[in-house]
Amino acid sequence: MKKTGATRRQVAAGGITGVILAGGVSSRMGSNKALLPYRGGRFIESIHRLLGELFDDVLLVTNTPEQYDFLPCRKGADLYPGMGTLAGLHAGLQQSRTPYIFAVACDMPYLNPELIAMLAGCRDRGDVVIPHGEKGAEPLHALYGKGCLPAMERSLDAGRRRIVSFFPEVRVWDVTPDEVARIDPSFDSFKNINTPDDYFALREEERAFCRLYTPTSGAMTVAG
Repeated sequence: MKKTGATRRQVAAGGITGVILAGGVSSRMGSNKALLPYRGGRFIESIHRLLGELFDDVLLVTNTPEQYDFLPCRKGADLYPGMGTLAGLHAGLQQSRTPYIFAVACDMPYLNPELIAMLAGCRDRGDVVIPHGEKGAEPLHALYGKGCLPAMERSLDAGRRRIVSFFPEVRVWDVTPDEVARIDPSFDSFKNINTPDDYFALREEERAFCRLYTPTSGAMTVAG
């Protein structure tokens, strides 16, 4: 884990809070995907654990904090209820104790510490630092500065719910697909889990990964 330790020093030095957005209704999954079993715990625990290795402070944005009592982090609710993901980003930024937040959705299992560190290193280049993948901009895997708050609030007050609605009013630094691919060639960082099929495929990958070789009587056998 030496690589993660070095990354933590780089990220923590920038005054950034890790923010997990857990306000979605998980309609396609049929249940709260943040609470699904994964890696010996719940799905959201793996994301919290990684962000906790990178940032000194982690904030969970949720309107149902009682469902996440098991997570040892601060919780914050939307200040614009019913206004979607932009309201969640606003809540995270408003309630953060640092000049910047790194915001991520609660259903992204392949977060890459090196990519997060690279985004953190661009924090002085814009109010928003947003990576682009094969499908375009990824606003739920991005860095946001406190300077975004007035523009966010104007959008929310006007009933504009799209995350990018406030972008024309702030400085946006785009991280190109080529730049992302140098760290994450398959763009796995941006993959999320929306449906039961997505989740079952993820669990199958987990089971395959866990079929490790274990020593028995001097020989190596496959566990599981």
